[in-house]
Amino acid sequence: MKVAPVLEAVRATEKFNSILVHTGQHYDANMSDVFFSDLDMPKPNRFLGIGSGSHAEQTAKVMIEMEKLLGEIKPDLVMVAGDVNSTLATALVAAKAGIRLGHIESGLRSFDRSMPEEINRIVADEFSQFCFVTESSGLKNLENEGISADRVFFVGNTMIDSVQKYLPKARERFPELAERYGIEAKSYALVTLHRPSNVDEREALTRFMELFERMSAFAPRILFPVHPRTLKRMEEFGLNARLQENLRLTLIDPVGYLDFLALQDHAAVVLTDSGGIQEETTALGVPCITLRENTERPITVEEGTNDLVGLDMGRALEYSERALGGTWKSHGIPKLWDGHAAQRIVSILEAAL
Repeated sequence: MKVAPVLEAVRATEKFNSILVHTGQHYDANMSDVFFSDLDMPKPNRFLGIGSGSHAEQTAKVMIEMEKLLGEIKPDLVMVAGDVNSTLATALVAAKAGIRLGHIESGLRSFDRSMPEEINRIVADEFSQFCFVTESSGLKNLENEGISADRVFFVGNTMIDSVQKYLPKARERFPELAERYGIEAKSYALVTLHRPSNVDEREALTRFMELFERMSAFAPRILFPVHPRTLKRMEEFGLNARLQENLRLTLIDPVGYLDFLALQDHAAVVLTDSGGIQEETTALGVPCITLRENTERPITVEEGTNDLVGLDMGRALEYSERALGGTWKSHGIPKLWDGHAAQRIVSILEAAL
């Protein structure tokens, strides 16, 4: 969602030749291949096939393979996006090879270094010659970290470029999704959970299951596309049988980008621990309840539809009932979230390279 608009804009110019590299860090077909199809992305030029593993294993594998690849290709610029292990690994290799680096979604900070993603963001920004910032907090964060202003570019959010481009197509899918899952527009809650702090401990995950049970008193349907990591933990903790007794909670397999965008767009409320979903719900004007103590995307709280509740299940329950009842705080669309971030990025690169 972050890369597709930039790749399209790059390939629309005559100045650049581009090579798309898929590291294979996200290897599940429902969480990778279908996104390429939904976003009209071409088949990657190179696939590294990294697969699963610990943070150290994934980072090391990407570094080894990326070092070989960059040595072969010798690019003028490497672009990375977001805050995953592939972002960190590629940034390190490019920096050591003396290759210029661009970071899409630069400057976001949760100020929680227990999150692996926070480390990845900081390192990628430190080595980037082009820090492409999505929101105003990123400008302040980079300034505070001593990143020189000539490396920082406020361009907007390429995630929102994808939302705006594909929302009409996603909306066409909703009638079939509604029939498949037994839902009606603006009458259901949509849930995602995957962060280790929320799903790897029995106590935390059980707390969320209790929340969904209590929400069933007023929510006609709770739709839960289950991340593989979360499903594995639910099975380990013996929570599956308990969930099956909740007739208003529907567990489904992960879905592709267009289907999930349609489900977000028509939900009464989204409960999540995902960063990107906080942005997408703000762009869609859909109430979002973030089940984390912090967010690296504060603009979604300050101006958007997002509210943080942490692990306070009482607040989560209260806010969910409010949203399902059609009441939510006033909100707007953040500056430069207008569908043209990718074009700004490419214009900057054209002028600089």
